[in-house]
Amino acid sequence: MSDQHIDPAGNTQQFRAFAQRSEQETSSHRKKSPLLPIIAVVVVIAVIGVAAFLLLK
Repeated sequence: MSDQHIDPAGNTQQFRAFAQRSEQETSSHRKKSPLLPIIAVVVVIAVIGVAAFLLLK
């Protein structure tokens, strides 16, 4: 017969490894993401500036 004893420490260690891996993946994505919004804001400000210059000319 097989042993029906389930080791709760094994499950806890697996969950902690999973949670730690998920946090690292999420934090690495967060570090890269601010670049795109910053570029978008700069482009929008440039377009507004050019439009204002052309309208006031």
